[in-house]
Parts: sequence; structure tokens; C-alpha cells
Amino acid sequence: MNRKKAVEPKATIRAAASVMWDEMPAHIGGAYSKLLVRPESCGSRSIDYRVSVYQPRAYVEPHRHRIQEQVYHILDGEALMELDGERSVVRKDDVIFIPPGVEHAIYNTGMTDLRFIVVTSPADE
Repeated sequence: MNRKKAVEPKATIRAAASVMWDEMPAHIGGAYSKLLVRPESCGSRSIDYRVSVYQPRAYVEPHRHRIQEQVYHILDGEALMELDGERSVVRKDDVIFIPPGVEHAIYNTGMTDLRFIVVTSPADE
């Protein structure tokens, strides 16, 4: 994915419907995200904030981040969250913290769409 250059930071209100869904690399089978806050969209210095919707059977391949921390907040649905090879069921209202270096993946094994927020800092590696 081509990243645009960061813009000057400014207070921003964005209608989520104004942002297109994107299927990021290594996100498979109907794993879509809306990149709502990024350096190139509103000048955030250290935050990537997105909402993701994964259709049943969709997933992100196991991967790790060298310096980034992530928080996943499950809004709807259920899934298997894999952290360093161990899988746990996650459901609505669960919050997952992933420090740098931890291999992780999430698989929508539920019967409905999985909807969750992902906050990543810093925004890029």
C-alpha cells in the first residue's frame, strides 16, 4: 500500500462513512479496515486508529511488529486471537494488548461479522 506524506496535525472530525474500506496486505477473505486516523489523513504523530470488519472465515496472517504496540477492542462477534502460537476465544468487549515482538493473528471463527477497533503506536515501523 502506498502511504501518502504526513500532513500538519490538526483537530479533525471525520464521518466514518467518508472513509473507504480497504483490504490490507496479508488480510484474507473479507478482512476490511477503515483507516480513520493516520499521519497522512490528519497529521497524527504516533497513532494509527482503525475500525475493522472481518467476515466469517476472514483473518490476518500471523505477523509481528518490531516496535509497534497494538490494542484490539472487540465490538461485535467472536474470533480466535493467536498470541505467540496460543489461541484464545475473544468476544464483544474484550481488549487485547500486543507488545512489540509478539507474533499475532486474528481469525473470525464466529457465525457473524467480527467488528473491532485497532489502535497502533507508533503509526508506522
